[in-house]
Amino acid sequence: MVIQGKNLESAARELLTQRGVAITDIAELVMFLQKPYNDKISLETCLIHVDNVLKKREVHNAIITGVQLDILAEEKALMEPLQTILADDEGLYGIDEILAFSIVNLYGSIGFTNYGYIDKVKPGILEKLNNHEGPQIHTFLDDIVGAIAAAAASRLAHDNPSYSDITK
Repeated sequence: MVIQGKNLESAARELLTQRGVAITDIAELVMFLQKPYNDKISLETCLIHVDNVLKKREVHNAIITGVQLDILAEEKALMEPLQTILADDEGLYGIDEILAFSIVNLYGSIGFTNYGYIDKVKPGILEKLNNHEGPQIHTFLDDIVGAIAAAAASRLAHDNPSYSDITK
């Protein structure tokens, strides 16, 4: 899978698509995170925030790096013990989450709490990516997708601070 002649953003977006992740899948995760605070939120609004997160270079770098490592693990092209760690998505590995933190860090502490929550419950596309069935390995991708959703939800919250005031 070679992506030539593309800028980073289009390459990152193409990799998401090739790995089975639609932008609407991520927007649905944003809805999941924000619906308790804003019952009038629309999928269209969530898509706008996901799209803006996907314009950030840090996000492009995380997607390209993480997907490349997942692909290398599928091809059994990594040295041991890294090959087994990634193939098994070993719980104590943690580097996949650290890469995801580079995305949520863009939107402050709310990004971290959103990410921690969504990584724990794994709704929607995250459940599919994390099921460990089939030939694809998504050790990094599931965390990256969750981080993009958490960042977009945080971005939305920052743009609408009155939503959080409702719960006080």
